[in-house]
Amino acid sequence: MAKASFWGAQAASLQSSAACRRRRLRTRLSRHAKKFSASCRKGQAGSLCSPEKNAESGVPIAATLTVMMFAILAGVPSCLATTKGLSQIVTPDLQSQGDLSLSFQIQDKRIANPYQLQAELGLTEWGEVAVFRGFEPDEWILGTEIGLLRKEPYLLSIGFVNWSPHLDEDPQPFIEAGYWGEHHKVCAGAIHAGYKNEAILGYAYDFNETWRVQVDWQSGSENSSTIGFTCNVTRNFQFNPALYVSNASKHDLFGYVVFTYTFHLWGGKK
Repeated sequence: MAKASFWGAQAASLQSSAACRRRRLRTRLSRHAKKFSASCRKGQAGSLCSPEKNAESGVPIAATLTVMMFAILAGVPSCLATTKGLSQIVTPDLQSQGDLSLSFQIQDKRIANPYQLQAELGLTEWGEVAVFRGFEPDEWILGTEIGLLRKEPYLLSIGFVNWSPHLDEDPQPFIEAGYWGEHHKVCAGAIHAGYKNEAILGYAYDFNETWRVQVDWQSGSENSSTIGFTCNVTRNFQFNPALYVSNASKHDLFGYVVFTYTFHLWGGKK
């Protein structure tokens, strides 16, 4: 079967769903608002400061994290680049066995945690795990995915995302099917978030080894539709900017970008 020309098309799929995280952050914000004054509540896990304070404190955090990440990347052997799901939703393809992807994500605070580090590891041919570290507020998020059907181009996966034990946030289970062709990638599924089930849909088109355009959608007025692209700068490093369009009546616009570098730790030669 022909492999997709896009580097790393057999790639990482787990990410902490931004739409689901946004709902969780809003829930924690309202919870803390009952306990603290409306002023900037520094250091509270579920609180965000005013936009002016975030602008002042966010720049050094972003700069520090970026420098740290690229310092780490400079001294480690690399492999093929990977595609971190789509812009908003999980996808049914799995991280290759032995591949570790490190990402730094920056996004509008109305989407979710504005600065976040991610690590995603392919443990076997049919399973992967991921951990996410948010900074504003301070949080750790866990996720995993298991491939039930791996007969490419047809895929079927289950798993969970957005589990934060230390913040007492329950995991959000999902099931998703997909067609992962050489150029066209289509996926659809459902996720249980909080008290309701939500639909997820996604599509991507790979032009070549470097460029991919992608759109996705998650149901619910608190979620979004997104449009973006992925660029493989090298076979090891890629970035994915996207524009979120809120499903709410005002259809607000939010910005998002994630930078990813992937290392091959074990398994066959890449």
